[in-house]
Amino acid sequence: MLQVSKKTLNIRGALLDLSAPVVMGIMNITPDSFYSGSRVAATDEIVEKAGQMLSEGAGMIDIGGYSTRPGAQEVSAEEEGDRIESAVEPLAKFFPDLIISVDTFRAEVAERGIRKGAHIINDVAGGTLDDAMFETVARLRVPYILMHMRGTPQTMNSLTDYERLVPDILRDLRQKVAVLQSKGVADLIIDPGFGFAKTIAQNFELMRELKQFQLLGYPVLVGISRKTTIYKTLHISPEEALNGTTVLNTLALERGASILRVHDVKPAVEAVKLWMAAGNYPN
Repeated sequence: MLQVSKKTLNIRGALLDLSAPVVMGIMNITPDSFYSGSRVAATDEIVEKAGQMLSEGAGMIDIGGYSTRPGAQEVSAEEEGDRIESAVEPLAKFFPDLIISVDTFRAEVAERGIRKGAHIINDVAGGTLDDAMFETVARLRVPYILMHMRGTPQTMNSLTDYERLVPDILRDLRQKVAVLQSKGVADLIIDPGFGFAKTIAQNFELMRELKQFQLLGYPVLVGISRKTTIYKTLHISPEEALNGTTVLNTLALERGASILRVHDVKPAVEAVKLWMAAGNYPN
């Protein structure tokens, strides 16, 4: 029997209810993210794009300053932190009620973002690339997105051998959850890590078995928007992968996802509304 997952997050003293799924919009302050539609740079572009996402129904926005696409180039911590701050600071000012997530595997960059007004740390490495990350999360007392990945963005595609995919990933995440809990971290979100050290076939297996991740007892985030699994399976480009994204997002909702991390907010929000209207509330 599946464990009942926690369905709230403490965002600076206010409870965010995730019993109805929430859409997280992606905003990349990078020149080389795999999907060009998510890239922004100037402050006015950042504010305009965030305003559009909010008007379309985004419940939170994820700010990234380091592309984690396979084979992405290394970016210094200082440059990544500067990029993060350049977005978080104006967004916290112009949209004081906006929930901002900082997408980084570096503890010092995460702390810079939180100090400037962000609320959540989204770590694609699940603490494996910075030994200070778990201590930083515990000290800052902010929600933490714990994702599964092996290696680095430069090496992860060569690290896809598992004895048993889902049990291996669950074991890894369960061990990290225990460490975080021992440090007093109460607000966790689980991300199975679609596309990170997984083949296309493994990503589909993850989707089939997504309900298993509720065993960890926390909300589950799915980030599969416009990824290789979609566009290579359909023999199209990332720019043509919106329909496929919506299909897999709907499957993810059916299998327990509480947060959809997406490039295209409006279609994801519509998918959530239709899924709920079909009798799937509460999640």
